[in-house]
Amino acid sequence: MQVEQYDEVLGAEVSRRVMMLRLTTGLVQGVLLYLLYRAATVNMWPATEPFLFMPLFMLVLLLPVVFISSLGHMTSRHVALWTAAAGAVLVVLALHEAWRSAGSVHLDYGFMGRPSQRVPSMLVIVFSSVFLYVAHALVMAGTTDGKRIAGYGSYFEIAWKLAVQLLFSAFFVGALWSVLWMGAGLFGMVKLDFLERLLTKPWFVAPVICFAFSCALHITDVRPSIVRGIRSLLLVLASWILPVAVVIIGGFLCTLPFTGLDGLWKTRFATSLLLTTVAVLVMLINCAFQNGQTAASLAIRIAARMAAILLLPLTGIAIYALGLRVHEYGWTADRVVAAACLLVASCYSIGYQWAAHRYETWLVEIAPVNVGAAFLVLAVLLALFTPIADPARIAVANQVSRLERGLVKADKFDYRYLRFEGQRYGQQALQRLAQQGVGADAKVVSERAAAALKQTERWNPSGGKATATTIAANITVVPAGEALPVSFVAQEWKEVPGQMLPSCLTNDVQQCTALLLDANGDGKRDILLVNQYYGGGYLYVEQPDGKWLLAARLDIGCRPMLDALRAGRYTLVEPNLKALVIGGLQLQFEPVYPDENCKAIKPPG
Repeated sequence: MQVEQYDEVLGAEVSRRVMMLRLTTGLVQGVLLYLLYRAATVNMWPATEPFLFMPLFMLVLLLPVVFISSLGHMTSRHVALWTAAAGAVLVVLALHEAWRSAGSVHLDYGFMGRPSQRVPSMLVIVFSSVFLYVAHALVMAGTTDGKRIAGYGSYFEIAWKLAVQLLFSAFFVGALWSVLWMGAGLFGMVKLDFLERLLTKPWFVAPVICFAFSCALHITDVRPSIVRGIRSLLLVLASWILPVAVVIIGGFLCTLPFTGLDGLWKTRFATSLLLTTVAVLVMLINCAFQNGQTAASLAIRIAARMAAILLLPLTGIAIYALGLRVHEYGWTADRVVAAACLLVASCYSIGYQWAAHRYETWLVEIAPVNVGAAFLVLAVLLALFTPIADPARIAVANQVSRLERGLVKADKFDYRYLRFEGQRYGQQALQRLAQQGVGADAKVVSERAAAALKQTERWNPSGGKATATTIAANITVVPAGEALPVSFVAQEWKEVPGQMLPSCLTNDVQQCTALLLDANGDGKRDILLVNQYYGGGYLYVEQPDGKWLLAARLDIGCRPMLDALRAGRYTLVEPNLKALVIGGLQLQFEPVYPDENCKAIKPPG
């Protein structure tokens, strides 16, 4: 009896020590995050050293969660070893991010409003979090079973417990913050704004959020029965969504032989949508399967087996869709990431297809598939965020190769992609192209690459003042073979209050498309200028004195319409809606395009 009481007291003491260590870790994390924020805002060390600041940021942001979750479940030695290993991975990923982004141009601002090259991109942070989640679940399960490869039951218990912990810890922080802001509103009604001002202070915000998150992690960890109950409820509810998903997705696949695949390609996001569908099916199948020993109804079992069969055609169509885009436009960083996701999806699809055809079992074979896929995910993530398979490196090499082989014309090549999305690989490629040029139009390549290197904004490129030479070079005329009137090119263009000029008339690196047409029916051709990256059209009409003035604007509602206009596929017709004349000025109604398929709402009558 005394021994049992001693063990109970000792266990409570250990639990208190773990709690204090977890809460202290959260508080220290918040303080360190504030200090990093402070260094970034005032531009002081270590924020001035990206190769130091990025690893510190990643370690402070993510490593404490691994440490807190490990406490109480591993020996002190194992906690230290695993935390050190996870930290080493984060440092490698952060150093690679700092190296690849050195000298590149970023499109936005990152952590706390500071230039984003000082901190890893959101993509790196998100996928690093995914890496740590998968790796931590594998390590914790192995420690629990005392094996390098644990039993599937342990993987299931720990992975889902960790997911529920993170989900409800985030919910706890959000609820706490909502209550604090509610309190600020209440005090504000009586003219006391101290709490509102406190909630806007970074030195208060960061420690409170991190402390609350660590507190929630501890509470959910010491109440495993509550977490298990919540998990069971979520899995049961999700498993009953599976039959609905199977009916919808199965119906979609059955319609494809009759509708064809053209509709998918026109969406321009077929691959991502199909990948999302595969991910949802895999999640729902596992919600139904659970640890493989949970009883499931006949309807759920049939739905799970059918869903496992549907994964393969979905993945195959996604691979075909990506292949078409790559064949036509080459690799980009997004397409490389999509290809990596398809590799993982293929592992699930093939494995689940094999499991679905083993009719004598309840999909038991998906257990080793899940474990193998987890290790594959770790390998793929490490490859993507290190030089092994850096998406920017692959994309830049492929795009430059297409230019060198003549698959893309020099004047149609997207030099801005290399500048703004190619990281250091893109800058190096542009420097080489600017110095040497490639292909039959080496001079054009060299000039465009040199111009791209001067740009600091992706969609509003910087550059010098436009001249007659740059205007003629940067405007593509439709119909092909025609030329802009000399008077238009030579005119001195100046901004007029209330009338914005197309960028190609003011900037020597911006491009436009010019359509020569008779818009007013006077027998003379007018000029419709269309910007390169968005559908603003400007109609210029020549005056008796030879000057060209802006007569009207054209709002082009969607991308397919813009492409058709540039290709010369248009006709001039009388408007089907009358115009309003107000004070001697004629106002013409413009159609509304409610979707991206360019289907306008038909006018009445």
